[in-house]
Formats: sequence, structure tokens, C-alpha cells
Amino acid sequence: MKKVAIIGAGFSGLSAAAYAAKMGYEVHVFEAHSSAGGRARKMITPEGFVFDMGPSWYWMPDVIENYFKDFGVQTKDFYELIALNPQFEIVFKSNTIQIPKSFEELKMVFENIEPGTANKLDSFMQSAKLKYQIGMNEFVNKPCYNWFEFMKLKIIKHIFSLNLFTNFKTYVGQYFKNEKLQAIMEFPVIFLGAAPNKIPALYSLMNYGGLVLGTHYPKGGFYKLVQAMQNIAEQQGVTFHFDSNVQKINIKKNRVTSLKVNNADIEFDSVIASSDYYHTETLLDIQYRNYTEAYWKSKTFAPSCLIFYLGFNEKLPNLKHHTLFFDSDFDTHIHDIYEDKKWPINPLFYLCCPSKTDDTVAPKNCENVFLLMPIANNLNDEEALREHYLKNMILRIEKQTGSHNLLSKIIYKKSYCVNDFKNDYKAYGGNAYGLANTLNQTAVLKPKIYNKKVGNLFYAGQLTVPGPGVPPSIISGKIAASLLNRI
Repeated sequence: MKKVAIIGAGFSGLSAAAYAAKMGYEVHVFEAHSSAGGRARKMITPEGFVFDMGPSWYWMPDVIENYFKDFGVQTKDFYELIALNPQFEIVFKSNTIQIPKSFEELKMVFENIEPGTANKLDSFMQSAKLKYQIGMNEFVNKPCYNWFEFMKLKIIKHIFSLNLFTNFKTYVGQYFKNEKLQAIMEFPVIFLGAAPNKIPALYSLMNYGGLVLGTHYPKGGFYKLVQAMQNIAEQQGVTFHFDSNVQKINIKKNRVTSLKVNNADIEFDSVIASSDYYHTETLLDIQYRNYTEAYWKSKTFAPSCLIFYLGFNEKLPNLKHHTLFFDSDFDTHIHDIYEDKKWPINPLFYLCCPSKTDDTVAPKNCENVFLLMPIANNLNDEEALREHYLKNMILRIEKQTGSHNLLSKIIYKKSYCVNDFKNDYKAYGGNAYGLANTLNQTAVLKPKIYNKKVGNLFYAGQLTVPGPGVPPSIISGKIAASLLNRI
């Protein structure tokens, strides 16, 4: 039986491991941390707070369900999935808008803000549904060796309907003139890694995958998905090695022969690296790397972020599970991230309060709060700066909730920022989400999922195809595993 090594136990690594083992390989996963999950690790505090350290938006549930079906199980075999209602709320300067679970109710929300937009939202989502169906069924499962992979009749037939060459901001503006409605439609693409005017309108598929298919929450936290995927992998026979640092990928005659792990060389027939792509290549001698330092410097990366994990000793009123604080100017913050590349003057931020849905993630009568503020990469993130922005966010939370002196009610606090992403995940520039999904970094134009010089080395995760996000990372692992049979 041939042996396959997986570097990293994030979503793409867990996925690649399970599929490779199902294909009959002996699979070993090496993870530098003490548990699986990568950016989606779990943190439990002495006070009893349970924090998801990374992803918290459970969108595209059908894609995740398809992964489970491939192994003859369902998500409900592992966790309870709760459909949130409202899905989330957005705090603007003048009011707060809740996004209901029902699409018919959402159309009425739009209509009340801008007369005539109920039908426009319906039309927008019909187009987004087509993009979603073609994108998730025809686009994302390709290894992207070349453009001929996309020369299928269904893709060619709908090529103009995919709006590949229209930017997302212009596209949204064709349907909605109200700035608040535009912000509601544009916010998902912030996490695709570029300003809305740099992202192809193809990615309106995310609006369908979220707003129409719904925003969900796995009871017990997002880490339930990690545990389920690890369980599936282990059922396939995968062996996990935690606290195992891969130090070198050893090559002979253009083939991986072994990995140096915790100072010991272990032989393998093939390797799938789900670790940060740039970091993975530093484990190779220069002549075997796909890309140069100049290549990575020329790429457009998704943003980093400032995160705070906060435990409060009382319940906070007037908060939903997900809240977007858009009480500052959207375009100014976007400009600060992608153009000026500086700390924002008046930042937007996101608040997740899972204890509103789940009483297992916080002690009784306490609140679990996760704050995330998108920022540019490679910023100085010293403690004083982090605290400055925490105070900014807390003041705005107090205004929204009607609470007072919230800083004094924090009984647990941990921040996470650029340098933490660099140190913990070897993330290039401290990015949080991978490469931006700009047009010139889409599909075949992304870093290759295979090594062009080493025949049995493959890559998976958010820096290669299909792109950033939990569902795409799961798909990436599946694609990488499928390539093992080509060698």
C-alpha cells in the first residue's frame, strides 16, 4: 500500500486525507498544533468559554453536506445544524436592518427600503442561483491544469450569464441604488480578498449560497465540523500526528522521498501540502519551488484581521448571533485595506455572539463574543494598537446594546492579529483568508495545485484552487486527493 503524507489538518487537509484513504492509500496527517482545524481551531478558557478561533459563518450547507455524503453519512450524524433567524443584522448609523431567514420576507425588507427592489432582488438571485449551480458543479471541481477543462457545453452556453468580466460593485449597482442595500449585497466579497470593484460579478453566487440557502450554526460551535471531518478521516484509516512540525520536504530525482518531521526523516510515496502554500515552498530547495519570492509579492492577497475573543460576566441585550457594524463608511474602510494599506480610521467590524443561540459556549448568565475587524496585511499590530481598536468597537457595542462600562465586565480577553497569523499558520503577510478572487487570480490563474517540478507533490487550501473559504477548502482537498491516481 502506497503511503501519502498530508501536511496540515485544516479543512483542506482533513478533506484530502479522508478522500486519499478512501482511495486505498495509507495516509498520515502531520499537524504542528496539538489539535486539528488549522484556522478553525477551538479554544476553551478556564472560565468555561468555548471559542471558535476562526470561521463562524456556515454558508453553502449543500456543499458541506455533499462531502459527508461521499462517505455515506450526513451532517446530522455528527451535529445539529440550526438555521438562524434572523440570519444576521447590520447596524447602520441611522438604523439596524435584520436579514430574515425567509427569502420572501427579505424581499419585503428590500422593498420597504427602496420601492421596486423586491422584484430586482428576485431577479438578482435567479441569476446568482445559475452562477451558483454552474460554479459549484462545473467550475470549482477542476484541478485547473489548463483552460480546456472549462470547454464544456453547459459552461460555454452560459458564459455571458456568469458575468465574469463585470465587476461586482457595478453589477450590484445595476440592481440597487440605495447604499444600505448595496452594502448588504457587497459585504460577503470583503472576505474574497479584494474591493467589490475588483471582484468578478460571478461571485454573486455567494449571495445565493448565503442569503437564499441560509445562514446556519452547528450546535456546539463551528469546531463540530472539524471534529466530524477528523472522525470521518479516522474511520477511513487515517493516522493523525499532532505536535508534529514538518521541517523539510526531501527530493530525489524530482520526486518527494521523505519528510523531515520533528528532526526525523519519514518516507512517503506522495505528499499533499495543505499548509500555507508559500511556507510549504520554503520547505523545498529553491530549484523545486513552483514560484519565486517576486511572484508572491506581485499577488493580491485577502486581508488580515484583528480578532478579539471576549467573555462577559453578564448577558448583552439587543445582539443577534451575527452582527455587522456598518455604522462607518464602507468604501473608506475598503480603501484603507486595499489601497492605502493602513490601519482604518473609522473601521467596520463583525460581531459573533454564539451564546445567543447556544448555551454550551459560555458559563451561565455570561456572553461569548467574537469581534473581527478586516485590516491590511503586514501591519504593525502592537498591543497598544489592538487595545485602541477594542475600545472603539466596545463603545459602538455599548451604543447598540444600551449597556455601560462593558470593558469592566470582560472576564476573559484574548486578541489575535497579523503576527499571530504569521506565527501560528506561517501565513504570508499575516493574511487571514488566502488569495483574493480577482479575475486575474481565478481558476487556471491561481497557484497550481500540483508541483510543476516534483511529480508527487500537490497543494491544497485557500492559496490554490478553488479559493478561500470553508466549502472551497474542503473541495480543494478532494481535488488534490484525486490527483494521486494520475501519478
